[in-house]
Amino acid sequence: MNTILLIGLFVPFLGTTLGAACVYMIQNEIPPLIQKMLLGFASGVMVAASVWSLLMPAMEQCADMGRFSCIPAAAGFALGIFFLLAADKILPHLHINDEQPEGLPSKLPKSAMLVFAVTLHNIPEGMAVGVTFAGFLTGETTITLAGAVALAVGIAIQNFPEGAVISLPLKNELKSSHKAFLYGTLSGIVEPIGAGLTILLTRVITPFLPYLLAFAAGAMIYVVVEELLPEASMGKHSDIATIGFSIGFLLMMMLDVMLG
Repeated sequence: MNTILLIGLFVPFLGTTLGAACVYMIQNEIPPLIQKMLLGFASGVMVAASVWSLLMPAMEQCADMGRFSCIPAAAGFALGIFFLLAADKILPHLHINDEQPEGLPSKLPKSAMLVFAVTLHNIPEGMAVGVTFAGFLTGETTITLAGAVALAVGIAIQNFPEGAVISLPLKNELKSSHKAFLYGTLSGIVEPIGAGLTILLTRVITPFLPYLLAFAAGAMIYVVVEELLPEASMGKHSDIATIGFSIGFLLMMMLDVMLG
């Protein structure tokens, strides 16, 4: 069991690491069309994961509330949105295609703020994986081990393009493939840390599990709507992002249904 949990915790981080390793194989930045496809793909995975792996189990756990079973999920979802909104306003970060940083004023270098932007994405993803594994450990029948692993694999798949998309601009900024790989990899370290802390607190969070599942879903949806999809839709050929979104959504839906 411990081995399975370790795999679940570090598989998403492995996806980021492999994506960051693209700095050794690709000389320049990812072509805009491919970047749009990858951002759309990541968005589709996150939306499907939010619905099938997080929101639906949250409501199923409150089925005894009848028509009000959606209340804990709705409350957790709203809290997740507000949490990421606050983090977005506070943490200094810079999106890849932007010139002006967001968050509180800071003298941090551009490379650090690029990393913080991806780190902000990874916080809810790590929490989502941790909460699903914690749900399995509590014995909740709505969350199976296969379902938790499916979510971890899905997050890892979408972390690969995220790792590549952030590391290649860092390579141009830092003039070093090794530093770009290191920074790109570190942007994903919050995932196993957040997931691990959530699992360690399993006994404490058990009564709040439906809220936490929905909280992670809300935070991920915020990232998709506020950051990933706008970046994917900028300029021409936004239909490529739509295709990527559809592929990512279908893949994550199939993973969750077949394995969960």
